[in-house]
Amino acid sequence: MLSSNPNKVSLTALPPLALYIHFPWCEKKCPYCDFNSHQIKNGIDKVGFDEARYIQALISDLETELPNIWGRQVHSIFIGGGTPSLLSAQGMDQLLCAIRARVNLEPDAEITMEANPGSVETERFAGFAKAGINRVSLGIQSFQDEQLISLGRIHNGEEAKRAVAIALKHFNSVNLDLMYGLPQQTLEKARNDIETALSFKTPHLSLYNLTLEPNTYFANFPPQLPGDDEVDAIFEQNLDLMTKAGYQRYEVSAYAQNNQECKHNLNYWRFGDYIGIGAGAHGKISYPDRITRQVRERHPETYMQAIESKGNALIENQAIPTADLPFEFMLNVLRLKDGVNTSTFSERTGLPLSVISQNLSNASQKGLLDENPAKLKATDRGLRYLNNLQELFLS
Repeated sequence: MLSSNPNKVSLTALPPLALYIHFPWCEKKCPYCDFNSHQIKNGIDKVGFDEARYIQALISDLETELPNIWGRQVHSIFIGGGTPSLLSAQGMDQLLCAIRARVNLEPDAEITMEANPGSVETERFAGFAKAGINRVSLGIQSFQDEQLISLGRIHNGEEAKRAVAIALKHFNSVNLDLMYGLPQQTLEKARNDIETALSFKTPHLSLYNLTLEPNTYFANFPPQLPGDDEVDAIFEQNLDLMTKAGYQRYEVSAYAQNNQECKHNLNYWRFGDYIGIGAGAHGKISYPDRITRQVRERHPETYMQAIESKGNALIENQAIPTADLPFEFMLNVLRLKDGVNTSTFSERTGLPLSVISQNLSNASQKGLLDENPAKLKATDRGLRYLNNLQELFLS
């Protein structure tokens, strides 16, 4: 039975803490993208991109969170977007120096920056590495010009290959983001993309099925995509190729060589905490008696004005109702191929496992959840029909 206080939990220990930083600008808005990103045109952004001003807003934003995390160590940083690699190396150095001066950052913390191949320059990447970036995630999507044009990308296949080569020279870890189920994509085209990616032997690969998200250009003007059977065949082919190349699928869309999993994303999927700063950033912070969600102003100009005038840009900061915690927890952990120990549920939600006992039973009976009582883990069928499995925990 849940507490009479709909937001009250009881945590005996706080989960690991990460930091997410959102950079909301990009050179061109892709037709499939539903992220909070704003296009820069000819170096002058319609919504007012000013690097120095935005970095100062990020620093001020972080300072507002310090009272909420006193004594806690930050284990990873992820700078996403948008296209964070549009920042100057000097700007990145200023930002990371300011973070180190304000938070207890783990000495060997994983610090990831997203980058698009079109914005990759040798000198700039060398500067990012010197500033402290040690992991880069490249938005390749495809190595084939025809597919890149259909996705509205600004780079071509050769630029994508060049970007990977440059990244591997400067960073300890490199991830390649690839998409499948693309317009007019065949098994052979999909195979070519995966084999090209595997030839670089990067430590990590992410593979996403193209979906038509609401409020995007593709949602209003949908391209011709492969059918479900064709997409399934492409996925099975990709999985086979990556497994034979030594990559293990550890999350629905993530594949890694041995011990090369993304620590930052694992923290999300294990229902860890994270500070979220920047325009539209979300955060999750736990306390002994509650777990809170935060949301910041979405538009970059509104975000910066709020920081400058009010001292913070929060538009939402509230405790998650205990009735919602089981679904939020399972929504994340069921994405992991190996799941988590059953004890993690109570450790991260502050609730007894009994509150979802019937849900667990239903999921097991449907063949979607592993019957091992020591694990909360989707079966192979559960991973394939993950939405159906997650929905069983909505009640």
